[in-house]
Amino acid sequence: MTQPILAAEGLSMRYGKFLALNQVSVSFERNTLTAIIGPNGAGKSTFFNVISGAYRPSFGRVIFEGRDITGSPQHAFARMGIAKSFQITSVFPQLSTHENVRVAVQMRHSRFDMLTPRDSLTELTHKADRLLATVGLAAARRRPAADLAHGQQRCLEIALALACEPKLLLLDEPTAGMSPEETVAMMDLIVTLARERTVILVEHKMKLVMGICQRVIVLHHGELLAEGSPEQVRANAEVKRVYLGQGV
Repeated sequence: MTQPILAAEGLSMRYGKFLALNQVSVSFERNTLTAIIGPNGAGKSTFFNVISGAYRPSFGRVIFEGRDITGSPQHAFARMGIAKSFQITSVFPQLSTHENVRVAVQMRHSRFDMLTPRDSLTELTHKADRLLATVGLAAARRRPAADLAHGQQRCLEIALALACEPKLLLLDEPTAGMSPEETVAMMDLIVTLARERTVILVEHKMKLVMGICQRVIVLHHGELLAEGSPEQVRANAEVKRVYLGQGV
């Protein structure tokens, strides 16, 4: 069997007496688009923060490409090929769309190059342009990030994540706050991105993820409730019970 790109082994997260995650073990196959879903309070965000390196688990391990990376600093995650985009958009609002991405590309390729004038690094400029085209922002190249619509800012943040050339892309609530039209465009973008890398997203819009994901993981009260294909998850009796009346 092919080694999974990422595995959670017995992950638990405790805040005082509250157990946010309880012995969650699950693996993620390479080049697969996976959604993590669950009702409010299910532990989705906590799980995301643990596997992305933002939180160190109280117990358990995070394994990336066969290597134990539990507790590694977040910058080490990026160097290993793990990129993330959080629910709260984080871009440089005063910079142009292109400048935002170019800075991210420079950090990846030339952060220790202090002598070469940045204007002469044409390949970095071209790469930034290619990333903007990938996320549908080529026409907004010169616009300040602060002037972008919410959905465009989310796309820009994904371009920043892609600048580190990730093997694994983690997306937290990528459609949060979006209009229906923006949501459809974002889902199309995610499907495109998943053709070249592993993508894991946390999402609460169950009907949408069921239509694009190859695999679905369901959390409930901090525990793994179900996992499998969208069809398997839809047919799961416990999932139906948890989502009763929510149209699974």
